[in-house]
Amino acid sequence: MAAVARKEFLHILRDPRSLVMALALPFLMILLFGYALTLDVDRIPAVVYDSDHSPESRELISRFQGSRYFEILGSADSYRAIEEKIDRDEVMLGIVIPEDYARDLLSGRRPQVQLLFDGSDSNTASIALGYANGIVQAFAMELQLEAQNRRGRSSAIVEPIDARLRVIFNSELKSRNYIVPGLIGLILMIIGALLTSLTLAREWEMGTMEQLLSTPLRPAEVALGKMSAYFILGVIDMLLTIAAGVWIFQVPQRGSYIFLVATGCLFLIGALFWGILVSALARTQLMAYQVAMLTSFLPAFLLSGFVFAIENMPVPIQVVSHIFPTRYFVTILKGIFLRGVGMEVLYIQVLFLALYAAVIFLIVVKKLRQKVA
Repeated sequence: MAAVARKEFLHILRDPRSLVMALALPFLMILLFGYALTLDVDRIPAVVYDSDHSPESRELISRFQGSRYFEILGSADSYRAIEEKIDRDEVMLGIVIPEDYARDLLSGRRPQVQLLFDGSDSNTASIALGYANGIVQAFAMELQLEAQNRRGRSSAIVEPIDARLRVIFNSELKSRNYIVPGLIGLILMIIGALLTSLTLAREWEMGTMEQLLSTPLRPAEVALGKMSAYFILGVIDMLLTIAAGVWIFQVPQRGSYIFLVATGCLFLIGALFWGILVSALARTQLMAYQVAMLTSFLPAFLLSGFVFAIENMPVPIQVVSHIFPTRYFVTILKGIFLRGVGMEVLYIQVLFLALYAAVIFLIVVKKLRQKVA
C-alpha cells in the first residue's frame, strides 16, 4: 500500500499544473458560489401609485422607503404605468394606495392597499409579499390606536399581542450562513470524486494496469494506496474551504473543530473511494471524468438539502436522496456550524458516512479482484 501511495505521490508532483488546480479549484469554487448564491430578499425595486395624497399615505410610503427590503424607484399615475414598468423589468412591486385610504384608516374601517407583484420569480414574490403585508398592517394598527386614543376611547382599545421574536441559530437571517456550510460538502464531494476518478482509468490508457494487477499487490492495497495519496490533497482542500467559510464569509462556527475535521475526513474517504470505483468501471479518463462529475455534482447540489429543502420534494425523491452521503454531511456541517451540536445529536449521520465509505470500498475491492481474475 505504501508503494502504491508513493507511486501516486510521484505522479502528482510530476504534474504541478494539476496539483495547483487541485488546491486552487476548491478555494475558487467556494468564493464564487459563496458570493454568487444568495437567498436574501432585499432592495426589492418598487413603484408607488398614490391616489390619496394624504399625510397618512405619504407616511406609509416613507415606511417602505425606510425598510431595507424595498427600494422605491418613483411614482406612477395609473395602473397602466405600473404594468409597463413591470413588463420592462424595471420594478417587481407596485404599491397602489386608494383615494379613501386615510378616511377608512382613521374611521376604524379596514383600509385597502393593493400590491401588484411580478410573479415570474414566485419564491422572491412570496417573501416580498410577506414583508409588504407586515409594513402595511403594522402601520395601520399604529394609526388606528393613535386615533382611538385621541378620541378618548382608551378603555375600548384592544392592545395587539406583543410578539417578541428571537432567532436562535442564524440570528442575522443571512442566507450566506446557511449556504456556505453546505458549499463545503458540495465542494469536497466534487473534488474528492474528481481527484481519484482518473487514477485507474489512466493506468488502463497507459497500459500499466495489467502490470499493476499482476504484482503481489492485493486489490485492497491498490485501492487504499491510491486513496491515501489523494486523501492528503483532499484534507488540504477541506481546511482551505473551512478557513474561507469562517474567515472570509464570517460564518459562525459554534461546534468542535475536531469533530468537524473528523467527519470531513470520513466523508472525504467515501468520496475518494467513489472516484476510484468510477475509475475502475471506466476505461478512459474522459469517460471517468464525465461520470464522476455527473454522479458527484448533481446529487450533491440537488439532493443534499444544500439549497433546496428536501422536505418540500416529492416523496420518491426524498427516498432516493437517502443513498447519497452529501445529504448527511450537509446536515452535519449545518449542525456543527450553526447549532454547535456534536456526536450526541449527529451520530446517525456519522454512522451512515462510515457505512457508505465501507460499502464503496468493498465494491471497489470486488471490482479489482474481478479484473485480476
